[in-house]
Amino acid sequence: MKFSQPDARGWTCPPAPTGVREFHARLPGYAPTPLTELPALAAELGAGRLFVKDESSRLGLPAFKALGASWAVHRVLSGRTGQITLTTATDGNHGRAVARMARMHGQRAHVFVPNTVPSPAIEAIRNENAQVTVVDGTYDDAVARAAEADGVLVQDMGRPGYEEIPAWIVEGYGTLCHEVDDQLDDEPDLVVIPVGVGSFAQAVVTHYRSRASRTRLLAVEPDTAACVLESLRAGEPTTVPTGNTIMAGLNCGTPSTTSWPFLRDGLDAAVAISDAECARAMADLHALNVHSGPCGAAPLAGLRAFRDELGSLGTVVLISTEGRP
Repeated sequence: MKFSQPDARGWTCPPAPTGVREFHARLPGYAPTPLTELPALAAELGAGRLFVKDESSRLGLPAFKALGASWAVHRVLSGRTGQITLTTATDGNHGRAVARMARMHGQRAHVFVPNTVPSPAIEAIRNENAQVTVVDGTYDDAVARAAEADGVLVQDMGRPGYEEIPAWIVEGYGTLCHEVDDQLDDEPDLVVIPVGVGSFAQAVVTHYRSRASRTRLLAVEPDTAACVLESLRAGEPTTVPTGNTIMAGLNCGTPSTTSWPFLRDGLDAAVAISDAECARAMADLHALNVHSGPCGAAPLAGLRAFRDELGSLGTVVLISTEGRP
């Protein structure tokens, strides 16, 4: 399944607020993650140069999610006193990041997970001293349960009436894009983004569409949970049924309503991939010493699936959002 729109690079949006990267730079253990060049993949795919932004170790966690969680929790706690409970739903990495930030600030966390989340991911969240509730249902069901729970919801999936905290999470993700700017000599021709509900993709769209940019943006989803691709094809937010996938962090059935306008107007293209295509990409990256997890390997699989539609390619950046489990 594929989608493309020719006018995305002509769309513009306001820039993200300033000051977030400086906040991250003050956190213990902060360092820019590597941007690793892989000439063998560039040759295979006919690109001038190809890089992987490797988020396998970010602020002590194996995924980029700590960027959004740290900034959002900081904003939530600013001006508050006393003990609160931070609630959230997750397919794995976001919930662990929220739990880690709650623990760092001496607060409680209650994390809701769908029953498709692997046991090791659940245990990793519990090891952050979080309460974990396994929901007999999908990610969307877990989101609904978290929204009803006592506490302050720290969720990257926006909806009408719940927009401020998801926006803070998206702002936090922007630090990754600024690092890529610093690590490259010139703007990339193409950035490939793994997509769940679309909050990270919103951050990438905001980064490039808030300035004059020639960068193309390709979204990649599992073919069992391609809610953004189906929404783009329908022209409106669309919920799709989800099944099991090795790309657990992308196993989302409904786009974030706050992200949707950015995805609708700012993405150049979207593609859905199979678990087999993702597994092959993960193995190939591991062979090149980039230890991506399934969500992190999805951009390589997506680029391979969409390559014939792209024409000539200069510099390509694949964003590997998580390390190997």
